[in-house]
Amino acid sequence: MKLKYVAAAGASVLLMAGCGSQEAAQSMAQEAAPAAEVELPAVITLQTAGITPEGVEYDTKNGRFLVGSFTHGTVFAVATDGALSPFAEDPELKSSVGIEVDEERNRLLVANADPSAFRGPSGGGGIAKLGIYDLDSGERLAMIDLAAAGPADAKMRFANDIAVGSDGSAYVTDTMARVVYRVAPDNTVSLLVPENIAADHPLTFNGIEFHPSGYLLVADLRGGDLYKVSPDEPNTFTLVELEEKVPGADGIVLHPNGTLYVVRNDDSRSVVALVSDDEWASATVSAKATYEVQATTAALVGDDVYVVHPHFGDDQALSTIERVTFE
Repeated sequence: MKLKYVAAAGASVLLMAGCGSQEAAQSMAQEAAPAAEVELPAVITLQTAGITPEGVEYDTKNGRFLVGSFTHGTVFAVATDGALSPFAEDPELKSSVGIEVDEERNRLLVANADPSAFRGPSGGGGIAKLGIYDLDSGERLAMIDLAAAGPADAKMRFANDIAVGSDGSAYVTDTMARVVYRVAPDNTVSLLVPENIAADHPLTFNGIEFHPSGYLLVADLRGGDLYKVSPDEPNTFTLVELEEKVPGADGIVLHPNGTLYVVRNDDSRSVVALVSDDEWASATVSAKATYEVQATTAALVGDDVYVVHPHFGDDQALSTIERVTFE
């Protein structure tokens, strides 16, 4: 998830490093509204066991981390000491996977899925929904059934991650149905389908970001690839030429300076920083950070990258949010 940047007081104008568009850099810097300097611990340990947060966001407006819950569905606000407060409680939230703070429109978007989908057809086929909540109160604004838009032949569904476009449209990856859903500002749903890629080519779309130049970047978990997609050409997914693939690519986060951070949910236990000087026709690795326990995605707080460690399958574990260091 996510373009969330807190500028330290008195920070200088952001410069674009490794992005192909000066105008895009200026746009991103303007959108990064100045805020008071944020001081957070390097590691925050959630005080409640078994929450299993797959998604994390930093809400700069309210100065807090928000995490989803793979096991409970509820979205929680996280204090700096790890204390949790239920923020968005909704009986229809089966599993809150990716979450996205849309401060411009004062809302929180939640990818609503069902982990039983991983059991295959016996699990019931899964769900793909998008919950929308007021960013201040947590009040539910909408619950949208993405799967109703198709594809009709999808046997399994799993809503995973979210990005928000400049017009307020939400884009949601479905890791099992091989599509990206577009939810327009009026909550109508349409599909982005990779028709230019062979149907038998395995695709597991996961992390997604909207670039200020007007296109999407979408990560493929198993293949380790990155795709560039224009909403104006929703059936064409263009492969980004990577210096090295990123197998296990889970959540992705776009920094205002143009760096794309890719959290690898595999044995590498790493975050890879990618940069591009040709509008993401290609990308190279500029830095890497490592950690010891499986992580799924990240949030930006200023220039700091915080990953979340969910501890899947361990209902006694205390999950953590950890700041990583790049080399």
